Amino acid sequence: NDFKWIAQLRYYWEQNSNSAYQDREDVVVKMITTTIMYGYEYLGNSGRLVITPLTDRCYRTLMGALQLDLGGAPEGPAGTGKTETSKDLAKAVAKQCVVFNCSDGLDYKAMGKFFKGVAQAGAWACFDEFNRIELEVLSVVAQQIHSITMAKVRRAKRFMFEGTDLELDRSCMIFITMNPGYAGRSELPDNLKVLFR
Repeated sequence: NDFKWIAQLRYYWEQNSNSAYQDREDVVVKMITTTIMYGYEYLGNSGRLVITPLTDRCYRTLMGALQLDLGGAPEGPAGTGKTETSKDLAKAVAKQCVVFNCSDGLDYKAMGKFFKGVAQAGAWACFDEFNRIELEVLSVVAQQIHSITMAKVRRAKRFMFEGTDLELDRSCMIFITMNPGYAGRSELPDNLKVLFR
């Protein structure tokens, strides 16, 4: 029960209560109060991040967001490892993480296509420099992310997304990274802020 221990990313071989096969055992990943299924996505033998107190704290926040069915939103100056930390956490739980660099030319239709794929595949997506997207587009994107978040909270197997009936893989996750205080950056609308930790 020591916090130093439960704050570590830990792997266990346990009975899978979420499985259709009640006697099936599976790998689960735990950190503090969060327990998620291991993804089993083979990602190759690439390098990992050096663990520092900052990456530890970021992992705890992102894992807490997973527990609450919310997205993760690391924020800070350029070059501090926001995107790399998100990617490294995905690698630690064996989930594919697709990184997308946002620009002010993005529209809600392109984002909608991306969200459809993420929701159905159960992949993780990291939208880098998310606050470069124009405010008008962010407002619609907030509704798109809200639709996926509410389907995850309801534990739905299928949900309607912009008029399309989609199958939902609840292990999907959306990260956004932001560089505040730079020219050409939008302030996130409140209805978007509440969907992220």
